[in-house]
Amino acid sequence: QVQLVESGGGLVQPGGSLRLSCAASGRSFSSYAMGWFRQAPGKEREFVSTISWGGGSTRYADSVQGRFTISRDNAKNTVYLQMNSLKVEDTAVYYCARAKGSGDYYHQSHEYDLWGQGTRVTVSS
Repeated sequence: QVQLVESGGGLVQPGGSLRLSCAASGRSFSSYAMGWFRQAPGKEREFVSTISWGGGSTRYADSVQGRFTISRDNAKNTVYLQMNSLKVEDTAVYYCARAKGSGDYYHQSHEYDLWGQGTRVTVSS
């Protein structure tokens, strides 16, 4: 059974950086697009970023464009989210997810069928 396990969350000051990782077990990781979502306290889960199966195409939410970078290493079955210039409003639990297809246009939760358990990111001084 395929599982996704996130890591790399923690406490960071505003302006700082973190890199989240999401390791996938099982085969066929490289056949699917992957995404990152986040859920802040009291808010609904929201799209952060997505990357196509081969890594050649990426999309970002406007709120993180230019600050976050998604990437993947299919040889390691891992997807990453590099987060720079972090803001207090980036505080959330971050989830990685596997899309139902291979492209770069999956922005909604229902377009993903496998989720990790989440990793908490707190941005605070």
